Amino acid sequence: MMISKRTLMIAVAATAAGLAGCATTPAPTTITDTVARTPELSTLSKLIADAGLADTLRGTGPFTVFAPTNDAFKAVPAKTLEELAKDKDRLRAVLTYHVLPVKVMAADVKTGNVKTVNGADVGVSKAGGYVTFDEALVTQADVPATNGVVHVIDKVIMPPAPRR
Repeated sequence: MMISKRTLMIAVAATAAGLAGCATTPAPTTITDTVARTPELSTLSKLIADAGLADTLRGTGPFTVFAPTNDAFKAVPAKTLEELAKDKDRLRAVLTYHVLPVKVMAADVKTGNVKTVNGADVGVSKAGGYVTFDEALVTQADVPATNGVVHVIDKVIMPPAPRR
């Protein structure tokens, strides 16, 4: 069976048009930009900017960010969020408590304590396919970034009070 040049050109054009309409997975970006382009993390994205951490989380890393969702922030008492908005150092302490200074994929999580960028230890654990960060459950694991990985969690975790 012979295919005419015209038929072949129509088939190629139709295929190209079909592919143009297909959604593609965006290429990984930095932690800051990955969080910013994820609608369910818009509160975290704003707080990262407010705390002056955007450039840090665009840095070379590697980082692992346990990223609370918008719903997780809604569960934080309004008074606490107001206090964090007024105290940038405390806001940075809370946010950096959700960041590890290494890249850890969900499959590589070992149960135990890990040191956060904040300097405090936090417990992580893995049981079967479930990963927890303190009392928060990872609801979406292994969101790639060029300088690390993001794990979406269902709760904001407050760091322990600094020792005096």
